[in-house]
Amino acid sequence: MKLVAIVLLLVILLVLGRAMLQLVRGPAGSPKLVRSLTWRVALSVGLFALLLLGYYFGWWRPNGA
Repeated sequence: MKLVAIVLLLVILLVLGRAMLQLVRGPAGSPKLVRSLTWRVALSVGLFALLLLGYYFGWWRPNGA
């Protein structure tokens, strides 16, 4: 399960880098830029939900517990 969280985090960083390149190369409101940022937000929300579900179901615990 930790591997899934790490992979999601890496994908989020890749999508953010792609959006940065589109911002530098094209206009600020281009559809590709908006789509990339939408994917980043959706993946971030999904990762947060995965972390909450993982804690709730006991798939992983914080270091102090």
